[in-house]
Amino acid sequence: MTIDQIIQQSLNAHKEGRLEEAEKLYLKVLQTHPLHAATNHNLGVIALSKSKIEFALPFFKVAIEANPNIEHFWISYINALIKKNDFGEAEENSKKAITLNPSFITVQNTFANLLLTLGRLDESEKYFRQVMKLSPNSAEAHNNLGVVLQTLNNVNEAETFFKHAIQLKSDFGDAHYNLGLLLKKMRRENEADSSIDNARKLNPDINYLLGASLHIKMVNCKWDNLPADLNKLKKKINDGKKVTTPFAMLSLIDDPNIHRKSAEIYLNDKYSKSYVFPKISPYPGHKKIKIGYFSPNFNNHPVAYLTSELYEIHNRKKFEIHAFSFGGDTEDEFNIRIKEGVDHFHDVQMMSNDDVVKLSRSLEIDIAIDLAGYTEGHRTNIFAMSVAPIQVNYLGYTGTMGSNYHDYYIADKSIITEQNKKYSSEKIVYMPNSYLVDISKKHVSETTLFRHEIGLPDVGFIFCCFNNSWKFTPSVFASWMRILKATDGSVLWLLVNNIDAKKNLKDQAKKLGINEERLIFATQMQGDKHLKRIQLADLFLDTLPYNAHITASDALRVGLPVLTCTGLSFAARVATSLLKTVNVPELITTTKEEYESLAIELAKHPKKLKIIKNKLINNLSKSPLYNSKLFTGHLEAAYLIMYERYKNGLNAEDIEIKS
Repeated sequence: MTIDQIIQQSLNAHKEGRLEEAEKLYLKVLQTHPLHAATNHNLGVIALSKSKIEFALPFFKVAIEANPNIEHFWISYINALIKKNDFGEAEENSKKAITLNPSFITVQNTFANLLLTLGRLDESEKYFRQVMKLSPNSAEAHNNLGVVLQTLNNVNEAETFFKHAIQLKSDFGDAHYNLGLLLKKMRRENEADSSIDNARKLNPDINYLLGASLHIKMVNCKWDNLPADLNKLKKKINDGKKVTTPFAMLSLIDDPNIHRKSAEIYLNDKYSKSYVFPKISPYPGHKKIKIGYFSPNFNNHPVAYLTSELYEIHNRKKFEIHAFSFGGDTEDEFNIRIKEGVDHFHDVQMMSNDDVVKLSRSLEIDIAIDLAGYTEGHRTNIFAMSVAPIQVNYLGYTGTMGSNYHDYYIADKSIITEQNKKYSSEKIVYMPNSYLVDISKKHVSETTLFRHEIGLPDVGFIFCCFNNSWKFTPSVFASWMRILKATDGSVLWLLVNNIDAKKNLKDQAKKLGINEERLIFATQMQGDKHLKRIQLADLFLDTLPYNAHITASDALRVGLPVLTCTGLSFAARVATSLLKTVNVPELITTTKEEYESLAIELAKHPKKLKIIKNKLINNLSKSPLYNSKLFTGHLEAAYLIMYERYKNGLNAEDIEIKS
């Protein structure tokens, strides 16, 4: 048999999926032709399909050296280096290939995507634009440039490129999907839903598409196929499929086990631990422990509202406080307050992930607090590369990261029970009261407000919920309608600005036998005025599986009772934590029936509600919930224990802080 015949047999076996046979034949070819480029490449492809990256790399390297003019040889080698997390080698070889042949479009595109992953946005945009020049009619090039522009918050130009990609290739599912994500970010929710639906019709197997589709439908309160889709989602997660981002899961299914699985799938796909930088050697003992808070939300955002006072009152004799901002420099009230409240404010929005890690390490940050988790604008890659020797998941994301590089997770015993801590990849820091930090005082408008001024009836019981519409589920809404049906003259006051969500909620109310006029929609209002107006409500009805967080804290602060139903997961137990901290446990229920029954009873027995409300108001001054100084002391006690364990060479363990 001639060598050409052996090569042909090997190619046929490979094409037909007989990989063991193909591998043996390829190796036979190399016995006499060790530098045969295509054979070396194909052996590398087989090795890579078996996740044998180290075994594949030498074959790819020989293929390139033997014939450097074949673009897909370079692509295979570069992608293998990226899978190995050897980004430096991947970059070097990308540049070699582009220098050798500037028309290697796929190499440039792959390199631009790598730069995007590394957070080197300006460079990524440059290479994507070069690809556009080389291939002006490429739908893929338009789509990819749209992705980087969206990351740069250049949303209008990103929209143009996504739409042009779709014009060039109408069945391009990824472009429809990316356009949908962008439109959601731009608060054009109905258009977003339509784009994501188009993507599902064209290519339902796009990674993370199903979860994104369900989340936008929750935003729009479109629940028609939700039960079937949730079953599909849960099955796919249990099968290890990439079907949802972790954040989207929190409001869909109350199951901490599923939450951990979805986080692990997402992390292993996109943010596995990186070894680009060496392990951090213990820093010399600092006179002050250096704490770094990392967030995209040091601006007009709930995370900023909740934490702004914390930075100001940290003990400066023991701690040096740094903020690393990868969000916009908005110069709003909270952005300015946080800049003034920390010792050092670092605007790292346009810095690459590598450079953020280098900065943090050069400053010798001891403890890094991840305030974003998997929420919008997060940069989990920097934690994968270790920005600090101790890394903590806190506040922004109410779920486990599923990582092996977040050491601790700040919670409390109402939030994470003993039975459920196995669903956290991190060790738990149990705060003695609620895990939720909040500022000690908020200004409440002194302007007198009457019900009719904000569209409320002058008489009748007012139930309210000021949670986001994506927290509303068909089950919760049905409970609310049964509560309205049982309490004559009552209304439900909601903060929903999305026109489609309003229409869908009204339609659902009518289907459930409730006049749509009993749903009253509030408009956006400034913080102090909002705190004033919610005092006009009688009872706040919480959502499940994603509870009210800052909205519950604000309601309780102004004396508005919050009725909750405790779930299993972190997000489903936040209101329970807050109610226990203000010592009003009688507003905590554990079943849908109990939740509905208590809401109806309180509406029909105003004296009973008055007793609870008076108790709440009397407890506020004694409650630790708004005692920022006390909370900060407990948090600092946790930081000291983390630091001492690390300095003594001990692994992270659960920490319980005593009051």
